Amino acid sequence: MLRTAVVSGTLTGILCIAWVLFLYLTDNNPYGPKRTLADFFTPIGAVAAQVLLRRYYGEQGPGLWKSVGVGVLASLVTAVLAAVGMYTFSRLTGAELIAKHLVEARQLLEATKALYVKEANGMQQYQATLRNLATTAAEFAQDEFAKKLLPGVVLSIPGGVFLRK
Repeated sequence: MLRTAVVSGTLTGILCIAWVLFLYLTDNNPYGPKRTLADFFTPIGAVAAQVLLRRYYGEQGPGLWKSVGVGVLASLVTAVLAAVGMYTFSRLTGAELIAKHLVEARQLLEATKALYVKEANGMQQYQATLRNLATTAAEFAQDEFAKKLLPGVVLSIPGGVFLRK
């Protein structure tokens, strides 16, 4: 069980890091909205780990706790590796790339400001979004960790229930 989760989580984490590098090498913003496409890798990796565990146990199945556990552990390994990769990438590429991203993010927010204002408490939401933009390598790593862990854990539960037997 542990080996399955670690292997699946490691491969998925490497895939997340590769996605950020791909965006960077193709002159896309590696911190921008396209980065969120990699958020789907974690649940896929977690369910893949659960399927592999199910195959290992055969007809009797791994049981509910092992099945959910392998998915959660694979998600945790993926999130840690993706966060470490993002932190390392941010430190190696320097503050200039982050500053360039912040300019783009502020422009996007400014363009959607009219939509914020139309909603109740819209101006507070706009200001909170502007204030909560990640500005350091550590903040990007924290964001990456949270965005990878949450969907993986959430989808590990129904995946584990479905693949327990």
